[in-house]
Amino acid sequence: MAEKPPEVTATDIADCVNRFREARPHVHCITNSVAQQFTANVLLASGATPSMTIAAEEIADFVGMADALLINLGTMDADRTKAVGHAVTTADTLKKPWALDPVFVQASPARLNLALRLLKQNPALVRCNGTEFETLYGIDAEQPQNDDNWPNTTIALTGKLDLIRNSDGRMYVANGSSTMDRVTAMGCALTALAVGFIAVEDDHLLAATSALTLFALAGDHAERKSGGPGTFVPHFLDALSNLDESDIVQGARLS
Repeated sequence: MAEKPPEVTATDIADCVNRFREARPHVHCITNSVAQQFTANVLLASGATPSMTIAAEEIADFVGMADALLINLGTMDADRTKAVGHAVTTADTLKKPWALDPVFVQASPARLNLALRLLKQNPALVRCNGTEFETLYGIDAEQPQNDDNWPNTTIALTGKLDLIRNSDGRMYVANGSSTMDRVTAMGCALTALAVGFIAVEDDHLLAATSALTLFALAGDHAERKSGGPGTFVPHFLDALSNLDESDIVQGARLS
Protein backbone atom coordinates (compact mmCIF):
# COMPACT_ATOMS: atom_id res chain seq x y z
CA MET A 1 0.00 0.00 0.00
CA ALA A 2 1.34 3.43 -0.94
CA GLU A 3 2.27 5.77 1.90
CA LYS A 4 -0.36 8.43 2.56
CA PRO A 5 0.84 11.85 1.31
CA PRO A 6 1.14 14.59 3.94
CA GLU A 7 -1.84 16.90 4.47
CA VAL A 8 0.43 19.89 3.81
CA THR A 9 3.05 19.98 1.05
CA ALA A 10 6.17 22.10 0.70
CA THR A 11 4.50 23.92 -2.20
CA ASP A 12 1.54 24.74 0.03
CA ILE A 13 3.95 26.14 2.60
CA ALA A 14 5.85 28.25 0.06
CA ASP A 15 2.56 29.76 -1.10
CA CYS A 16 1.49 30.44 2.49
CA VAL A 17 4.82 32.14 3.27
CA ASN A 18 4.40 34.39 0.24
CA ARG A 19 0.90 35.38 1.32
CA PHE A 20 2.14 36.03 4.86
CA ARG A 21 4.85 38.35 3.59
CA GLU A 22 2.39 40.18 1.36
CA ALA A 23 -0.17 40.58 4.16
CA ARG A 24 2.38 41.77 6.77
CA PRO A 25 0.15 40.83 9.74
CA HIS A 26 0.39 42.82 12.95
CA VAL A 27 0.97 40.59 15.99
CA HIS A 28 0.55 42.08 19.45
CA CYS A 29 2.78 40.26 21.90
CA ILE A 30 2.37 39.95 25.64
CA THR A 31 5.57 38.06 26.15
CA ASN A 32 8.32 37.70 28.70
CA SER A 33 10.88 40.40 29.28
CA VAL A 34 13.75 38.22 28.02
CA ALA A 35 12.00 37.53 24.71
CA GLN A 36 10.65 40.92 23.64
CA GLN A 37 13.48 42.19 21.44
CA PHE A 38 14.20 38.88 19.73
CA THR A 39 10.50 38.22 19.12
CA ALA A 40 10.09 41.65 17.53
CA ASN A 41 13.11 41.04 15.29
CA VAL A 42 11.82 37.61 14.21
CA LEU A 43 8.45 39.08 13.26
CA LEU A 44 10.05 41.95 11.37
CA ALA A 45 12.50 39.71 9.54
CA SER A 46 9.67 37.38 8.52
CA GLY A 47 7.56 40.22 7.17
CA ALA A 48 5.18 40.90 10.07
CA THR A 49 4.68 43.90 12.36
CA PRO A 50 5.12 43.55 16.13
CA SER A 51 3.84 45.56 19.09
CA MET A 52 4.63 44.85 22.73
CA THR A 53 2.83 47.11 25.21
CA ILE A 54 1.43 45.59 28.41
CA ALA A 55 -0.04 48.82 29.82
CA ALA A 56 -3.57 48.02 31.01
CA GLU A 57 -4.94 51.38 29.84
CA GLU A 58 -3.99 50.76 26.21
CA ILE A 59 -3.84 47.01 25.76
CA ALA A 60 -7.37 46.80 24.32
CA ASP A 61 -6.53 49.45 21.72
CA PHE A 62 -3.39 47.66 20.60
CA VAL A 63 -5.10 44.28 20.38
CA GLY A 64 -7.91 45.98 18.50
CA MET A 65 -5.62 47.22 15.76
CA ALA A 66 -3.60 43.99 15.59
CA ASP A 67 -4.39 40.93 13.47
CA ALA A 68 -3.37 38.39 16.11
CA LEU A 69 -2.32 38.13 19.75
CA LEU A 70 0.44 36.23 21.55
CA ILE A 71 0.13 35.32 25.23
CA ASN A 72 3.44 34.08 26.61
CA LEU A 73 3.69 33.12 30.29
CA GLY A 74 7.47 33.30 30.57
CA THR A 75 7.65 36.14 33.13
CA MET A 76 4.25 36.59 34.73
CA ASP A 77 4.66 39.73 36.80
CA ALA A 78 1.60 41.64 38.02
CA ASP A 79 1.40 43.97 35.01
CA ARG A 80 1.57 41.15 32.47
CA THR A 81 -0.95 39.03 34.34
CA LYS A 82 -3.41 41.93 34.40
CA ALA A 83 -2.82 42.70 30.72
CA VAL A 84 -3.46 39.10 29.70
CA GLY A 85 -7.07 39.20 30.85
CA HIS A 86 -7.83 42.44 28.99
CA ALA A 87 -6.05 41.26 25.86
CA VAL A 88 -7.73 37.87 25.57
CA THR A 89 -11.18 39.35 26.23
CA THR A 90 -10.61 41.90 23.48
CA ALA A 91 -9.32 39.31 21.04
CA ASP A 92 -12.31 37.06 21.71
CA THR A 93 -14.78 39.92 21.31
CA LEU A 94 -13.23 40.97 18.01
CA LYS A 95 -12.77 37.34 16.86
CA LYS A 96 -9.03 37.71 16.41
CA PRO A 97 -6.81 34.63 16.76
CA TRP A 98 -4.59 34.33 19.79
CA ALA A 99 -1.92 31.86 20.79
CA LEU A 100 -0.86 30.57 24.19
CA ASP A 101 2.77 29.78 24.97
CA PRO A 102 2.59 28.07 28.40
CA VAL A 103 6.23 28.50 29.33
CA PHE A 104 7.31 26.37 32.32
CA VAL A 105 3.75 25.60 33.45
CA GLN A 106 5.23 22.62 35.25
CA ALA A 107 7.23 24.95 37.50
CA SER A 108 4.52 26.49 39.69
CA PRO A 109 0.84 25.96 40.52
CA ALA A 110 0.06 29.64 39.95
CA ARG A 111 1.40 29.55 36.41
CA LEU A 112 -0.37 26.28 35.64
CA ASN A 113 -3.68 27.57 36.99
CA LEU A 114 -3.44 30.68 34.82
CA ALA A 115 -2.68 28.56 31.76
CA LEU A 116 -5.61 26.24 32.47
CA ARG A 117 -7.96 29.23 32.80
CA LEU A 118 -6.72 30.58 29.48
CA LEU A 119 -7.26 27.23 27.76
CA LYS A 120 -10.96 27.52 28.60
CA GLN A 121 -11.05 30.65 26.41
CA ASN A 122 -10.11 28.59 23.35
CA PRO A 123 -6.82 29.84 21.91
CA ALA A 124 -6.38 29.21 18.19
CA LEU A 125 -2.93 27.75 18.88
CA VAL A 126 -0.96 26.31 21.76
CA ARG A 127 2.79 26.08 21.12
CA CYS A 128 4.70 24.13 23.73
CA ASN A 129 7.25 21.43 24.39
CA GLY A 130 6.50 17.88 25.48
CA THR A 131 6.71 18.52 29.22
CA GLU A 132 4.45 21.55 29.01
CA PHE A 133 1.92 19.66 26.90
CA GLU A 134 1.74 16.72 29.31
CA THR A 135 1.41 19.10 32.27
CA LEU A 136 -1.47 20.97 30.63
CA TYR A 137 -3.38 18.06 29.16
CA GLY A 138 -2.21 14.91 30.92
CA ILE A 139 -2.21 12.93 27.67
CA ASP A 140 0.27 11.61 25.14
CA ALA A 141 0.61 13.82 22.06
CA GLU A 142 0.95 10.71 19.89
CA GLN A 143 -2.35 9.16 20.92
CA PRO A 144 -4.81 8.15 18.16
CA GLN A 145 -6.13 10.94 15.98
CA ASN A 146 -9.78 10.20 16.80
CA ASP A 147 -9.31 10.23 20.58
CA ASP A 148 -12.02 12.40 22.18
CA ASN A 149 -9.53 13.67 24.76
CA TRP A 150 -7.48 15.52 22.16
CA PRO A 151 -7.58 19.33 22.67
CA ASN A 152 -10.01 21.31 20.54
CA THR A 153 -7.29 23.55 19.14
CA THR A 154 -4.16 23.43 17.03
CA ILE A 155 -1.13 22.17 18.93
CA ALA A 156 2.41 22.91 17.81
CA LEU A 157 4.63 20.61 19.84
CA THR A 158 8.28 21.48 19.28
CA GLY A 159 11.31 19.31 19.87
CA LYS A 160 13.83 17.36 17.80
CA LEU A 161 10.88 16.54 15.54
CA ASP A 162 8.13 19.15 15.52
CA LEU A 163 4.51 17.93 15.58
CA ILE A 164 1.60 20.08 14.43
CA ARG A 165 -1.78 18.55 15.09
CA ASN A 166 -5.48 19.42 15.13
CA SER A 167 -8.77 17.82 14.12
CA ASP A 168 -7.82 18.13 10.44
CA GLY A 169 -4.68 16.00 10.73
CA ARG A 170 -1.09 16.03 11.83
CA MET A 171 2.22 17.08 10.32
CA TYR A 172 5.85 16.56 11.30
CA VAL A 173 8.68 18.97 10.50
CA ALA A 174 12.20 17.52 10.70
CA ASN A 175 14.18 20.68 9.88
CA GLY A 176 16.02 22.76 12.46
CA SER A 177 19.36 23.22 14.18
CA SER A 178 20.58 22.10 17.60
CA THR A 179 22.04 25.60 18.03
CA MET A 180 18.49 26.92 18.37
CA ASP A 181 18.40 25.35 21.85
CA ARG A 182 21.29 27.62 22.88
CA VAL A 183 19.62 30.91 21.90
CA THR A 184 17.11 32.40 24.32
CA ALA A 185 13.52 33.14 23.25
CA MET A 186 13.50 30.91 20.17
CA GLY A 187 10.28 29.16 21.18
CA CYS A 188 8.67 32.40 22.31
CA ALA A 189 9.36 34.05 18.97
CA LEU A 190 8.12 31.01 17.08
CA THR A 191 4.73 31.18 18.80
CA ALA A 192 4.35 34.82 17.79
CA LEU A 193 5.24 33.93 14.21
CA ALA A 194 2.79 31.03 14.14
CA VAL A 195 -0.19 33.06 15.30
CA GLY A 196 0.70 35.65 12.67
CA PHE A 197 0.38 32.92 10.05
CA ILE A 198 -3.00 31.94 11.51
CA ALA A 199 -4.17 35.53 11.01
CA VAL A 200 -3.45 35.10 7.29
CA GLU A 201 -4.47 31.46 6.67
CA ASP A 202 -7.82 29.95 7.78
CA ASP A 203 -6.44 26.40 7.55
CA HIS A 204 -4.67 26.32 10.89
CA LEU A 205 -2.81 23.09 10.17
CA LEU A 206 -1.30 24.71 7.08
CA ALA A 207 -0.65 28.00 8.89
CA ALA A 208 1.16 26.46 11.85
CA THR A 209 3.11 24.02 9.68
CA SER A 210 4.20 26.89 7.43
CA ALA A 211 5.43 28.94 10.38
CA LEU A 212 7.33 26.05 11.94
CA THR A 213 8.86 25.06 8.61
CA LEU A 214 10.04 28.58 7.77
CA PHE A 215 11.49 28.93 11.27
CA ALA A 216 13.24 25.54 11.20
CA LEU A 217 14.59 26.06 7.68
CA ALA A 218 16.05 29.38 8.80
CA GLY A 219 17.80 27.43 11.54
CA ASP A 220 19.23 25.02 8.97
CA HIS A 221 20.60 27.87 6.88
CA ALA A 222 21.98 29.77 9.88
CA GLU A 223 23.80 26.72 11.21
CA ARG A 224 25.69 26.29 7.94
CA LYS A 225 26.95 29.89 8.06
CA SER A 226 27.54 30.50 11.76
CA GLY A 227 30.28 29.51 14.18
CA GLY A 228 28.07 29.23 17.26
CA PRO A 229 25.18 30.91 19.07
CA GLY A 230 26.66 34.41 18.84
CA THR A 231 26.85 34.44 15.06
CA PHE A 232 23.81 32.20 14.62
CA VAL A 233 21.23 34.88 15.40
CA PRO A 234 22.07 37.38 12.63
CA HIS A 235 22.27 34.58 10.06
CA PHE A 236 18.96 33.23 11.35
CA LEU A 237 17.23 36.60 10.95
CA ASP A 238 18.69 36.98 7.48
CA ALA A 239 17.38 33.55 6.51
CA LEU A 240 13.87 34.35 7.77
CA SER A 241 13.89 37.35 5.47
CA ASN A 242 15.61 35.80 2.45
CA LEU A 243 14.34 32.21 2.13
CA ASP A 244 12.47 31.94 -1.14
CA GLU A 245 10.03 29.50 -2.71
CA SER A 246 12.82 27.30 -4.06
CA ASP A 247 14.53 27.11 -0.65
CA ILE A 248 11.28 26.00 0.94
CA VAL A 249 10.19 23.49 -1.67
CA GLN A 250 13.62 21.88 -1.87
CA GLY A 251 14.51 22.08 1.81
CA ALA A 252 11.37 21.29 3.78
CA ARG A 253 11.47 17.86 5.44
CA LEU A 254 7.85 16.99 6.07
CA SER A 255 5.91 13.90 6.93
